[in-house]
Amino acid sequence: MGFERYLASVLIVIMLSFITSSQGYKFYVGGRDGWVVSPSENYNHWAERNRFQVNDTLFFKYKKGSDSVLLVTREDYFSCNTKNPIQSLTEGDSLFTFDRSGPFFFITGNADNCKKGQKLIVVVMAVRHKPQQQPPSPSPSSAVTTAPVSPPTLPIPETNPPVESPKSSEAPSDAVEPAPPEHRSGSFKLVCSTWLVLGFGIWVSMALGLEN
Repeated sequence: MGFERYLASVLIVIMLSFITSSQGYKFYVGGRDGWVVSPSENYNHWAERNRFQVNDTLFFKYKKGSDSVLLVTREDYFSCNTKNPIQSLTEGDSLFTFDRSGPFFFITGNADNCKKGQKLIVVVMAVRHKPQQQPPSPSPSSAVTTAPVSPPTLPIPETNPPVESPKSSEAPSDAVEPAPPEHRSGSFKLVCSTWLVLGFGIWVSMALGLEN
């Protein structure tokens, strides 16, 4: 229950703040004098002392049927032309709400009174949005980057063109490789040894026969 009450109070505060900001401020044109021919303070001097924003309201105090308020162009303001108003307020004690920024030109519906100074210029300030926070700019030390160092180029050794081996077709097709030479010395020694053993055996046999 405590959390629900807290949430409800937060929502109420947000709604009230939104309503207050959307309604704007109410300005009384001419103060106590109202919308008259000869106010105690010039209307444009009074407007210069104030700051007007979008959704602010002007209150023109006058009696119905005796006067009016006309929203006109810049040219009609300086010429006091009452024939082509952008908007007419004639109901007495009129309210006008600023729906945009920029200049607004008001004159009275009586051209003679307009020439005597019963007119007003209001400049509404532009809506200012909160500037977005930008990330901090990098420090000069971190901003300096070293260029990558390329490895030194080594000279490429010159290579001799490969020597072509003789084609097999160029050699004679019936050429026979020479056979390796035979080793006759070992076989010769073996034959001699064999004959010596046989001769010694025969000699021994003969000797034994003579003794008998």
